[in-house]
Amino acid sequence: MLTSLKNKSWIAANWGLILILSGAVVLRVGVAVYLGNSPSQMPGIYDEVSYHTLALRLMEGYGYSFPENWYPFTLANTPTAHWSFLYPLYLVGVYRLFEPGVLAARLIQAVIGGAGMGWLIHRIGTRLAGQRVGLAGTGLFAVYGYWIYYNAALMTETFFTLALLVALDRALALQEKQTLRRWAGLGAALGVASLSRQTALFLIPVFLAWLAWTLRRSIQWRGLAMAALLPAVFIAPVTLRNQRVYHQFLLLNSNSGYAWYASVNPGLGTRWDADKVVVPVPDGLAGLNEAQLDRELSRRALNTVLADPGRIAALTISKALDQFRFWPSPQSGGFSNLIRVGSFGWYLPLMLAGWVPSARRWRVYLPVYLAAVVLSAVHILTWPAARYRLPVDALMMPAAGLALVALMDWITSRTRRRAVAA
Repeated sequence: MLTSLKNKSWIAANWGLILILSGAVVLRVGVAVYLGNSPSQMPGIYDEVSYHTLALRLMEGYGYSFPENWYPFTLANTPTAHWSFLYPLYLVGVYRLFEPGVLAARLIQAVIGGAGMGWLIHRIGTRLAGQRVGLAGTGLFAVYGYWIYYNAALMTETFFTLALLVALDRALALQEKQTLRRWAGLGAALGVASLSRQTALFLIPVFLAWLAWTLRRSIQWRGLAMAALLPAVFIAPVTLRNQRVYHQFLLLNSNSGYAWYASVNPGLGTRWDADKVVVPVPDGLAGLNEAQLDRELSRRALNTVLADPGRIAALTISKALDQFRFWPSPQSGGFSNLIRVGSFGWYLPLMLAGWVPSARRWRVYLPVYLAAVVLSAVHILTWPAARYRLPVDALMMPAAGLALVALMDWITSRTRRRAVAA
């Protein structure tokens, strides 16, 4: 009886949040149904084919491999480390339960993405600036065109960003009160994020250094050590697998070397062009395994940067503009331009405006902005794309919510003053 009353009380107090999350799920489920029961060739989500193929190969007992030569350098029936190790396992689990399962995977992910990410954005916004900001940030996320689309796509964006939001929520919770459970939650979330996309590795020292700085003398060193070691526990099986397969050290994925090498290739000049960035692996490297290729391509990319820093600086500026492009592009199709202008084009001013009122409590907001800056920098220096910016968009939803609440308060105040004057 008491539990029932508590549940009713919680629902009554959070009916607005429930409606927003329900709406977010409905929109994403609609897109999932539209994309259908097979991998899609829609713009920006071509990697669906790769993850779907990897899942089928795992189910057939061939491991992480492809049945034919695959982008960018994987030979047929050869073990690969280029793609996320975690996401194909999700697809395998769903496919075994709901064969053939593509639509089921979309629907489950749409629900998890819409409700889970929205709920976490609400929690983070509430921790940072109160209930209204939490609701505003969640409402903005619910109708954000990019996330409505990508939450239904069979790619890593949803689970990577979900883990990132959990890590941020745990870091903020630890600032309020330290418990071993919260430290473990932070470490586990960073481990899952790293297995989803290895750019999360750059965020581990960011969160831990911020907590060490903000907690200072009161920090629980045992908890900090746990949070630092847990990602290594998650990553270790993959590293051992790579050592067994390639007989060389490869921490996680083999994609960073190629991404950096291709993104600074001389054919780009000083202007980023996604059509020119896909380049073949040099002929002289034929026969190297993926771990060796990753190391050699990273070395060549570094030499390219050092040999012509002026061109690379101009190219990096062009990459930054592409990463945060909110205006139509002649290289993009009608759908891509519509979703870019109709979502990010409207949200960017709110995201930037949120930095102003948050400046008064910059110490609390610091992990949000550090994570956003680090993720943005990684892709601007290598391979920019709207899909790689999406985790930053999610991180900035509370800031956009803060700006929206401030704008609404300003409009309300002006309206009241006019009413009194009349």
